[in-house]
Amino acid sequence: PFKTLLGHALVKDSTGKEMHKSWGNAIWFDDAAEEMGVDVMRWMYASQNPEHNLLFGYELADEVRKHIITLWNTYSFFVTYANLDSFDPSKNIEKDRFSKSDLWIKSKMNVFIESAKSYYESYQVYKIMTDATLLLEDISNWYVRRNRRRFWKSENDGDKNAAYFTLYSVLMDFIKVMAPIIPFITEKIYENLSSIDTKSSMRSIHLLDFPQPDKEYMDEEIIKEIDTVIKIVSMGRSARNKSNIKIRQPLAELAVNADEATLNILENNKSEILEELNIKTLNLIADSSVLVKFEIKPNFQLLGKKFGEKMNHISKLLSECDIAVLLDKVRLNQVVKLSDGTNEYEILSEELVLNEVAEEGYSINCNKDIVLGISTFITDELMKEGMVRDLIRQVQNLRKDSGLKIEDRIDVGIIGSDDLKNALKSHQAYFMNEVLGVKLRLEQDISSLAYNQSVKINGKNIKIGISPIR
Repeated sequence: PFKTLLGHALVKDSTGKEMHKSWGNAIWFDDAAEEMGVDVMRWMYASQNPEHNLLFGYELADEVRKHIITLWNTYSFFVTYANLDSFDPSKNIEKDRFSKSDLWIKSKMNVFIESAKSYYESYQVYKIMTDATLLLEDISNWYVRRNRRRFWKSENDGDKNAAYFTLYSVLMDFIKVMAPIIPFITEKIYENLSSIDTKSSMRSIHLLDFPQPDKEYMDEEIIKEIDTVIKIVSMGRSARNKSNIKIRQPLAELAVNADEATLNILENNKSEILEELNIKTLNLIADSSVLVKFEIKPNFQLLGKKFGEKMNHISKLLSECDIAVLLDKVRLNQVVKLSDGTNEYEILSEELVLNEVAEEGYSINCNKDIVLGISTFITDELMKEGMVRDLIRQVQNLRKDSGLKIEDRIDVGIIGSDDLKNALKSHQAYFMNEVLGVKLRLEQDISSLAYNQSVKINGKNIKIGISPIR
């Protein structure tokens, strides 16, 4: 029944201990299949290198299940809107209709198809799972999230159809690649996706050929460009987290120091980066010292063992070095050579500690190639906008909890502080557009509205009421 059989070294529990009935940590197959789900089990097995021991347990299954839920939620998002707009994937889209974001995710998918074929043929399925997890994150947490408004907009134009076609084709290719590993959920998704394709005639995903990479949609430059944008956004979020500033709070400035190629990418994608980070302006700077000062100190734990009683002498020599020269060597993982005129000492880059000290008014994040800072000064106007964004989130949560349809328009009532009322007056059009609001009541009786809730914004109690207009 098979030509090649792979078996893991040993199957152990989630902590790495051997399973024994007497120890109470043994898991029977039928119990695991019932509680975890067989696709989850298959994903878990496939993710681990068969040369090593396999760790197995319910806690690990919970982590794996998140990936499958992400896949299902992405598929669910697509079919919800595709059915509303009667999307027909049998109608091809010309390449010039696709956005840069479309071309990026299509390129990532075709690279995945090519690498997955190679990994299947060499029995390195665990490498497919690593790539699949990263790609699924790109699809759900970047492509779908960044392009939601294209699916939401009312006009059924070429741009909207390009977004539908892109997500449909990416989902189809993804489940075709993953079908041997997670056969049940991919079959269910295929049945539903193929039902909207008038050209589809195959009854099961498992009767299809393995997908072939489309060289026309394998653009390494676009992959590099959007991946760089994602990296900058991730660094910006980290800088926000360091200063404990929520993403809903707008900020004035994002400042970045990097090489010329990276700065060009940032300039070309400025609006997307600023929107994603909720920052008003992008400042590309030539000198990182505007944002940060670097300190390079010895790692006493490592160098103490290496140089012993000479440690203080080494520390003094280091303090006399040009910080810029030291910084370059640390970033390039080069050996630092010190001399006192008599003796020479070699220090590895990992034997040094690089400290970053942010300039006042900035929160920073740095890596080997990029220095990024966000302005932490929040004006009254920025504070107002942040309050409105927080209120939008609360109204959207109430819509969801109340079971309203995505397209339902609503009347909204707000009872709150004077600060919130003034903020709403300044940003009323934006607020109403985001929540699909038709009429806004401020400081009026909201008990007649269908759904009510009390929340806190900036530490103050706020009452929200909404009613759908049907």
